[in-house]
Amino acid sequence: MVLVLILGLTGGVLGADKIKPPVIGMAFQEMNNQYFIVMKEALLEAAESIGAQVYYTDARHDVNKQISDIEDMIQKGIDILLLNPADSVGIEAAVIEAEEAGVIVVAIDAQAKGPLDSFVGSKNYDAGYKAGLQMAKDIGGNGKVAILDGIPVVPILERVRGFKDAIKENPGIKIVDIQNGRQERDKAMSVVENMLQAHPDLDSIFSVNDIGSLGALAAIQSFDQDVTIYSVDGHPEAVDAILNGNIFKATSAQFPRDQVRIGLGVALAKYWGSEKVPATVPVEVKLLTKENASGFSW
Repeated sequence: MVLVLILGLTGGVLGADKIKPPVIGMAFQEMNNQYFIVMKEALLEAAESIGAQVYYTDARHDVNKQISDIEDMIQKGIDILLLNPADSVGIEAAVIEAEEAGVIVVAIDAQAKGPLDSFVGSKNYDAGYKAGLQMAKDIGGNGKVAILDGIPVVPILERVRGFKDAIKENPGIKIVDIQNGRQERDKAMSVVENMLQAHPDLDSIFSVNDIGSLGALAAIQSFDQDVTIYSVDGHPEAVDAILNGNIFKATSAQFPRDQVRIGLGVALAKYWGSEKVPATVPVEVKLLTKENASGFSW
């Protein structure tokens, strides 16, 4: 898929004498999540197919660490940086530094401020909007709901915006609480426990990602309250919870392998001589419910 995309962007086959495998770096916002592990696997597979060397790092949601990670990779001589930012705004200095060093920079999954060559990511507004519409339909257009928020990167902001817009179309639904679970299972579980105590009449929760949702699921099960969950990602555990339970109702699934493959393809096209590459490549999302989640896999 990567090589097919390169041919499309460059308009033909490049001569073998011109093809030099690049050194690729990928800076992840975290690796404690199957979603990003799948991205790493796709990156390594694609890089191996072209004989490229790869470095990858885990910021653990710390933008300062991620900036340092990127500086180290620049010193190691990377030609391409695939960036999954821990903070869309805070990472700007590292993007500028990479650009000044002649590194091709493509943001993956989350937008980043600075001189990017391209951005490849899910239609995150659509993900939140679809989940919101499904929630509104399932609770009959009336009720009290909450948002389990996350870190301040563009995809999370867009998911919340999309969800809120869907809820605005249903004036009988009121958003009564918004709290940050940091997209982490344990943190989200604690946050949702507080939500349930503060709002015993809560009907449903929208979570910005599936890992947070799984923490929310544990909290709801321990409180034995009639509260449902809607989310974003398509994580295997979330799919299993949707198919085999009645609390987790839907998730807007993303396609992490496709994002990395397309992002690398765009970067390689630029590296191997294409004068123009797309500034943005949006990737579709798919709403999974009990009716269609069976067999889904990243």
